[in-house]
Amino acid sequence: MRIHLKTEYVLTCLILLTLTLALTGCGGGSSGGNRDNTPKVLTPTPDGAVAYNGPSTNIDASHTDEGYVMVQYTGASDKPKLQIAMPNGNTYTYDINGEWNAFPLTGGDGTYTLTVLEHAYADQYTTAFTQPVDVAIKNAYGPYLYPNIYVKFTPESACVAKAAELANGCGNDIDVITNVYDYVTKNITYDTAKAQTVDTGYVPNVDEVMASGTGICFDYTALMAAMLRSQGIPTRLEVGYAGTAYHAWLSVYTEETGWIDKAVEIKGSDWTLMDPTLAASNDNSAVADFIGDGSSYQPRFVY
Repeated sequence: MRIHLKTEYVLTCLILLTLTLALTGCGGGSSGGNRDNTPKVLTPTPDGAVAYNGPSTNIDASHTDEGYVMVQYTGASDKPKLQIAMPNGNTYTYDINGEWNAFPLTGGDGTYTLTVLEHAYADQYTTAFTQPVDVAIKNAYGPYLYPNIYVKFTPESACVAKAAELANGCGNDIDVITNVYDYVTKNITYDTAKAQTVDTGYVPNVDEVMASGTGICFDYTALMAAMLRSQGIPTRLEVGYAGTAYHAWLSVYTEETGWIDKAVEIKGSDWTLMDPTLAASNDNSAVADFIGDGSSYQPRFVY
């Protein structure tokens, strides 16, 4: 079977160039300091308890109840891809390689169909292997706590140590989110040149982003997601449209608030819809006017 695979989207960021560079900082650790800041890094593993092996492909579905599946490509194609058709009707496409990588199962319970595609020529692909996998997710927060292909981190990652440092002295998860948000938006500057040249299939390296102090919207969100997840805070990295611009943002969960959608800024005890990239590049009040009630944000993919 030969498949015509359309060119993947390139993640670009919405920048409101007419706005000035300013950010109102959020205070951290304001509520007492009794929260445990020990990193809580979950590690996806291909245990082999539920495994499917086919041409050019190893699939490990041992931990689908935790919200992820692992795939390793073993063939010789120069541009192999993985498509995951989800029970909610969405289809995600990823670049894959010879390493085991974790892929989030964010479409709910049901049958996921995993298809490995091998590059034939031009934009033509052939199917190497297809495997349906039945999924019943027990840990609803698992997809948003584990590292995955786009939010990669380990216990040894620099961003994990930084998150623990930022969480030191915090009283609750809201304080941690405040400090991480404030750190990322103040210390990572938007890389216009990278945004204009980034390749299809780009995968953020969160430690490199932190070390360089620059990035695009996907970098901002992946870094913040990795830091918050390493502190046990469920965080969705969402990609879709902000108005007419393709963009990436975050949603977070705390026991005090439940899910807070479309990314956040914290001012005292008040939550304001906000976006890390926009906050780092623009005036808060003007951005808040653009975001409004959040209706301009329409997620297409969730990682």
